[in-house]
Amino acid sequence: MNSSLLVRACRGELTERPPVWFMRQAGRSLPEYRKLREGVPMLESCQRPDMVVEITMQPVRRYGVDAAIFFSDIVVPLKAAGVDVEIQPGVGPVVAEPIRTRADLPRLRPLERDDVWFITESVGALVQELGTTPLIGFAGAPFTLASYLVEGGPSRHHERTKALMHSDPDLWHELLARVARISSTFLQVQIDAGASAIQLFDSWAGALSRSDYERFVLPHSASILREITSVPRIHFGVGTAEFLPLIAEAGADVVGVDWRLPLDEAARRVPGKALQGNLDPALVLADTSVIDAEVDRIIAEGRSAPGHVFNLGHGVLPSTDPDVLAHVVDRVQAAGGDSGA
Repeated sequence: MNSSLLVRACRGELTERPPVWFMRQAGRSLPEYRKLREGVPMLESCQRPDMVVEITMQPVRRYGVDAAIFFSDIVVPLKAAGVDVEIQPGVGPVVAEPIRTRADLPRLRPLERDDVWFITESVGALVQELGTTPLIGFAGAPFTLASYLVEGGPSRHHERTKALMHSDPDLWHELLARVARISSTFLQVQIDAGASAIQLFDSWAGALSRSDYERFVLPHSASILREITSVPRIHFGVGTAEFLPLIAEAGADVVGVDWRLPLDEAARRVPGKALQGNLDPALVLADTSVIDAEVDRIIAEGRSAPGHVFNLGHGVLPSTDPDVLAHVVDRVQAAGGDSGA
């Protein structure tokens, strides 16, 4: 897959146009996805290779995107490692027994490859079906996963998480080291099975100050990315514009940028890095003229970076019209011209 548009752009090579894919392209906005998932809990669907393959392929067939994103969930490796976690509809991941003291830590055991046999089987089958379309594997970053483990579920303020990291930094670092090892194993399993690139996804990192990210999170995200050398590495966080250079310092080849920061400014903040992004997911619901202008602007701004992967600035919203995403793909793919500085 080294000659694919995605891999070339991720490695900072000049490409005839930006490759395009969407975070959460395999999922809630597609009617065929909703039909397939009827009556099947989220985590069960992630552990059934037949469903994983079909759901991952749905947006590739419908949109003709330049990469598939592996259908899974960031808490799948935690569940496989023995954590009692379920995804409650309308709520999100809920952990039955949160980790808040040193006595709780031994419950978080390492992830073994045999724990995620279904990942190996799913990726292998997908690589065969995708042909020349690259597959992106992914995992949750240590802070985001740890926040679920400590809070017990989604949190607006991450108060228990922040209190723990400051009150008992030794315990915090031990927790994140364990989580990082789980994510690292999860990613390596996907790579060994045939994934062409990976994305480390830090949904909640934007809740932190720059100094807290640097002290409490950066070393652990870096430990994951440092071990991956065979495929391009994308690192994305939401609300991280003010410490984007630290995201880059963690070691990824591609820095994901949310919709809040123009890509030409992002390129100035992380010189030498390829970028991914960053159409506002909400604007996909706007008029076609608005969407076209935004797509063109983002492509133009992306040329400031050594490489550019066109994406949304976060995941596809459930209310998105799939036909509009197909239009976005067509416009990007018709852009032409060199992409990259």
